[in-house]
Amino acid sequence: MKQYICWGLLLLLISCTDSPKKQKSNTVVKTEKQETESVKEEAKDTVVETLTTETAIPFLYEYEKKNKERFVRIITDYGNIDIELFKETPYHRANFIFLTKQHYFDGSVFHRVVKDFVIQGGNSESWEISRKRGKIGAYLLPPDTKKGFKHHRGIVSMPSSDIDNPHKYASPYEFFIVVQKPGAYHLDGNYTAFGKVIAGMDVVDKINSVETEGTDNWPKKDIKMKVIILNKQ
Repeated sequence: MKQYICWGLLLLLISCTDSPKKQKSNTVVKTEKQETESVKEEAKDTVVETLTTETAIPFLYEYEKKNKERFVRIITDYGNIDIELFKETPYHRANFIFLTKQHYFDGSVFHRVVKDFVIQGGNSESWEISRKRGKIGAYLLPPDTKKGFKHHRGIVSMPSSDIDNPHKYASPYEFFIVVQKPGAYHLDGNYTAFGKVIAGMDVVDKINSVETEGTDNWPKKDIKMKVIILNKQ
């Protein structure tokens, strides 16, 4: 009898150990079959050490040389938003590609929606997103505001960190898209414009029209996203 009990306990332990591997994220809001023809399959990058503000730029300098992708798609329940990342802002472009390949954005939300101004994404209150940040690292990016890009409508830019930050270092995990017409030019020189919407601006407008609550303008209903890299030159 003891032998049977031991075998039963062993099988129970094995099944409990294997179960997390079978769990999959439910954050995909469109079937990936619809994206197969336009998406370039990429292996997930491996981060040897968590990034810091001191190590982020050397890391992205090397990463940028080998990862030249510039086109991404944000998939939401409201539709798709296609973005071109500027090669003239190499660190910010590389950072966004890096986080995309790490699947950081998958399951994050558009957490700030300011009517007729911007939609801001990349954050979430979920433990899973916090866990991803902890694994990748706590770091900031220096601004790159002298490339001549203005905050026209449809520009993708990077917000400053919430910490005491006189040099406008950017929060690398978040981004915002300008909705204001013809643009939010008072942001020029303070925030790094590193991309632009090339398709799906109507989706941006739909998201900008959702109901929000609180002083943080957090949408009442979570607007989750998944970000993929497009196979375009």
